[in-house]
Amino acid sequence: MTTNHVSARLLNAYAAGETGIDVDVLWAVESHVESCADCRDLLGQVIGPDTVALVDRVRVNLDRQVSPGAQMPVRRRMIWRTAPALLPRLIMTAAMVLTALGLDLANKLAAGPYPSLVLLLAPVAPLLGVAAAWSRGLDPGYELVVASPKAGLYLVLRRTLAVLVVVIPILAGAGALVGTSPARWLLPSLAFTLGALALGEVAGLHRAATGLVALWVAAVVAPSLITFTPTVLLEPASLPVWAGLTALVAVVLVVRREAYTGLTSGR
Repeated sequence: MTTNHVSARLLNAYAAGETGIDVDVLWAVESHVESCADCRDLLGQVIGPDTVALVDRVRVNLDRQVSPGAQMPVRRRMIWRTAPALLPRLIMTAAMVLTALGLDLANKLAAGPYPSLVLLLAPVAPLLGVAAAWSRGLDPGYELVVASPKAGLYLVLRRTLAVLVVVIPILAGAGALVGTSPARWLLPSLAFTLGALALGEVAGLHRAATGLVALWVAAVVAPSLITFTPTVLLEPASLPVWAGLTALVAVVLVVRREAYTGLTSGR
């Protein structure tokens, strides 16, 4: 692309439907053409007058059939940003954290032997919402979203960020009430979130998130509660390991970012 317009060579390749165009470049071209009349005119010259005339006839017919005042409500446009199943899962996550907080406070008042349940669940708490960020079964508009120019890792990360913005403050507040520092679970939580996204490129995000939660509960949460011993995986000495794991998973996620652009990515 040039500084202000799409190059003629790229427009020719786009109009011809060449498959060698990168997904990011394709998204940039479509987004630019939507807002640039000059590039739309040039694209019309490239694809030929017959196609332009056909598009004009379709537009005229649609304008006659669709009422000018019947516009999509602003809230409906949010389908491109958040999945419909996200809100119920965020509510479930908040309820889970509050339940863990209540059990921790009761254990603290009774001078019980159990380790903090809030701390044990914090690393995987966001995954309940993340699992709904990109799922065919949980998003009725999934096919439409995948077919949009802005589909892919960008949209997945945007929806994941919406989950973290809600869940992390809830975890921080609950942790403050039971004396658990966010420094102990923030990096593990980020590592699990990115790990779910990376594995989701292969197995589907919902399956990946569910599998990681089940693995953490079976390997860490349950043994800690049974033995009354806090896990060493959430001690400050383990933070460099979590940092390295987070960086590694982030690299894998970026390298395989195009896996979220197909319909099969929502398995």
